[in-house]
Amino acid sequence: MGKPQQDNKYAHLTPMMQQYWQVKDENPESLLFFRMGDFYELFYDDAKVAAAALDITLTKRGKEGDGDVAMCGVPVHSHESYLARLVKKGFKVAICEQVETPEQAKARGHKGPLQRDIIRIVTPGTLTEDTMLEARKYNFLVSVSPINKGQMGIAAADVSTGDVFIESTTPAEVMSTIARLDPSELIVPSRLLENCEELTPLKDISWRNKVTSLPNARFDSRNGGQRLQETYKVSTLDAFGNFSDTELAAAGTLVDYLSITQKCAVQMIKPPQRLATTQYIAIDPATRKSLELEVTQSGRRDGSVLSVIDKTITAAGGRRLTMWLRCPLTDVDKIEKRQAWVEHYVNDQQSRVHLRSCLQNTPDLERAIGRLMMSRGSPRDLWSVCMTLEQADMIRQYYDIEGLDSGPLATLVKQIGCNDTLVDKLGRALGDNPPPHVREGNFIRNGYDMALDQHRHVRDHAKAIMEELQTKYRKLTGVNNLKIKQNNVLGYFIEVTATQADKVGDEFTHRQTLASNVRYTTHELKELEHKINSAASHALALEQQIFADLTDEIRQQARDLLQTAQALATLDVVAGLAELAVQENYCKPEVDEGLGFVVKKARHPVVENALKQDGDTPFVPNDCEFAEQQKLVLLTGPNMAGKSTFLRQNAIIIILAHMGSYVPADSAYIGIVDKIFSRVGASDDLARGRSTFMVEMVETAAILNQATHRSFVILDEIGRGTATYDGLSIAWAVVESLCQVNKCRALFATHYHELTQLKETLPMLTCATMKIKEWEGEVIFLHEVVPGQADKSYGIHVASLAGIPAMTISRAKQILANLESKEPANKNAVNIPPPSEEVRQMAMDLQRPISKIEKMVQQLDVDDLSPREALEQLYVLKNMVSA
Repeated sequence: MGKPQQDNKYAHLTPMMQQYWQVKDENPESLLFFRMGDFYELFYDDAKVAAAALDITLTKRGKEGDGDVAMCGVPVHSHESYLARLVKKGFKVAICEQVETPEQAKARGHKGPLQRDIIRIVTPGTLTEDTMLEARKYNFLVSVSPINKGQMGIAAADVSTGDVFIESTTPAEVMSTIARLDPSELIVPSRLLENCEELTPLKDISWRNKVTSLPNARFDSRNGGQRLQETYKVSTLDAFGNFSDTELAAAGTLVDYLSITQKCAVQMIKPPQRLATTQYIAIDPATRKSLELEVTQSGRRDGSVLSVIDKTITAAGGRRLTMWLRCPLTDVDKIEKRQAWVEHYVNDQQSRVHLRSCLQNTPDLERAIGRLMMSRGSPRDLWSVCMTLEQADMIRQYYDIEGLDSGPLATLVKQIGCNDTLVDKLGRALGDNPPPHVREGNFIRNGYDMALDQHRHVRDHAKAIMEELQTKYRKLTGVNNLKIKQNNVLGYFIEVTATQADKVGDEFTHRQTLASNVRYTTHELKELEHKINSAASHALALEQQIFADLTDEIRQQARDLLQTAQALATLDVVAGLAELAVQENYCKPEVDEGLGFVVKKARHPVVENALKQDGDTPFVPNDCEFAEQQKLVLLTGPNMAGKSTFLRQNAIIIILAHMGSYVPADSAYIGIVDKIFSRVGASDDLARGRSTFMVEMVETAAILNQATHRSFVILDEIGRGTATYDGLSIAWAVVESLCQVNKCRALFATHYHELTQLKETLPMLTCATMKIKEWEGEVIFLHEVVPGQADKSYGIHVASLAGIPAMTISRAKQILANLESKEPANKNAVNIPPPSEEVRQMAMDLQRPISKIEKMVQQLDVDDLSPREALEQLYVLKNMVSA
């Protein structure tokens, strides 16, 4: 059942449930994990929702006030797996723990349930646990501020790595910026979400579990600036950059949200990086989806561009490569700097192999430090820090020895700090295979702390210690059968027979006399008993203190350590891109400020990789060229000839080149691109009431409104979703606008052969077509782009390849021949001839009843018949014919 009717009074409930509602009322939007012993329990509606989402048993607590209380629970020791499933489904979970011990409650004279409070609210954008994060993907929490003077502020933070980015954008480009960051959770002002047309996509079901709306009053620039100063412990933000009011509002709200959900003062290690929208190629969500940069259109990583180019070794390197792919640079100097890094490893195989060998043993330093900074670290995180720094030191020494630190990698190598002291300390402190939780203990190596060793010795060798004391007392008293025993009432005690009692000295204190035995204790035995009983807890407490001390030491060096982690991640990326270039024969592209585009023998990286894996025919490379004055290539040719692949591969090559990578071509020259637009493939948007044609027109409108002379546009089949003449008119006008208004580089694929007439009036347009070969009535697709134009579309041939029945194909050919032989007087009326005799006969054959013999033959599974069964079936069929 839901919340009791008395909203302000819970006196009719048990003290425990009163406490539950006190906490729940403060966190109404979150599922409440209420700690009770070894379980997190959920009650009322929370229990019903969680039980359904997790597919676990829903029980009841019994009578509470108005009736039965719905209840379910998950074990504390394995709760992270349940949390991960809930967060993935879009739920927020408030973790309520006991915040006092029974001793503390007793000391303050309290009776009833121990105090409980929220220690953390788990949301998709605030995760730090490896079990709930994708290792090779950033987990951004993004905040968007209200519009001010035509600008919107955007702040992004990955709590698990400490990265913070702040930038401004316009309403027209806000979705492109959000798509680039790919947030796990998005904070948006509620009024902006309702009134900003550009944010309409956020109302779709795909965003429903990611968006958190907050009142506009929470987005205040003055308070935002103060929150940032408190977070970074500075009196001014000038050292970080000149932030606008909208940027401060977004960043301040983000920090405030983190403070509320994490129930602690936010500690960001890395300084905020102020980004400019013009630093990166703008790629809108539709284009990212069309080009399948990170995932395919079905949502899988396999088959995406990222899956093919990712040769990184480490998780941090994988994350950095993902960001490079999301954010292609527009600065020539920065692009050439990355190219130089990649080129070094292309030319120096020994250096590349050594680096990648070291990185094989490098855990995720960034996220380990992130957890330690958030007080969620474990012994394994300490071990990760130690192991990574050991490998970093090997890498640094290699470059020092080889003298390579003066080359193009100098800036990266110098960022790898020398951490010998910390590595030595962690190496001496940590044992092998540390446990995942501090509470398990036994992760500090013997010999590191003398007091810890003593407690462990007592804990682990209690029996031997007592035997030593027993031997001592036997010698002291001369009683050879003296024994030290233990029970639950007396604890440890000394026992002798009644006949030997007179030999026991005064230092032995009498405890108990039995019929045949007398029991004693000594001050020494009492002290030793106390040591044994408390040894385990003292040892664990000491280990926890050592863990805290080591964590504090890492926190003090966190900024330098993260600089090392970033350098290693970048080295991993560039070495991986070099490995890709060598393996797949990629070339180093020339990039400058011009407007040209010339690639020779270019390939689509994903399609080429798929063909190699299948052992199929090799990929057919193609050239693509735009001279300075050439703006648009009009591409005609049949379906399945490779037009879409050609369009996409050139857009992908631009992105790879701008991220600093080599590209799949024999040679490439690319003038800087500021925006990439792709309208390839058809799909509807039923959730927003848009047909396929409407989606096509919306995306085309965005291109015409936003593309500049530096943009690169690929378009396929514009106008095909409506009537022929309407579609042709739209496509014609779009081509003219791209050439004369936008003046951008564009590849325009179409089946409207009439558009080729534009080459007479638009000198910046050239025509190309997909080469085919006709042989004995068959069409062979050569997948080669050549100058010229197609004379027909071969659509009926493609339909035949797709499995359209022969009767339908024959009829289609008859209709096409009639349509091509004469132009109808009325453009809206087409004179279609009656079906031919051949088509009618095929139809009759399909419609006549199937005989019993035919039906029996159709049902026979010939491959499964033994020779004898086949012979028997043959006799049956013969008898049926004879009858």
